Amino acid sequence: MNVHILIVDDEVEIREMLSRHFRFLGYSTDTACNGREALEKLAETKTDIVISDIMMPEMNGIELIGVVREEYPGIHTIMITGYVTLVNAMAAMRLGADTMVFKPLEDLSQLEQAVQRAVERIQHWLNLLNELRAMKPVS
Repeated sequence: MNVHILIVDDEVEIREMLSRHFRFLGYSTDTACNGREALEKLAETKTDIVISDIMMPEMNGIELIGVVREEYPGIHTIMITGYVTLVNAMAAMRLGADTMVFKPLEDLSQLEQAVQRAVERIQHWLNLLNELRAMKPVS
């Protein structure tokens, strides 16, 4: 299964580091510098997982996942932030983010695990859909 991850962060170093890291792990990746650019990329490319910063110019991560939930409900979202607040955490949870990982991202194991859990959920639903397709229609 080829999983495509969109990484959204206004810090170019973080975008590039995460993109390299997840490509090394076998995922295909794309990047965006804010929520508006992310929505353009989502319209162009089938994406399975969005990893997004919260605090960004033009359109922040909370606004982005609100649109993703509405327009792309099958996409899993993982939030990353250096601005740890209860308001951000509650907003991300309310909008259906899979999880939130706090910066600095010195150890990527927590982020890797979040991506792996999202991949497992995607695979689970694909397996169920395949089972349904294989069933004989009930008369």
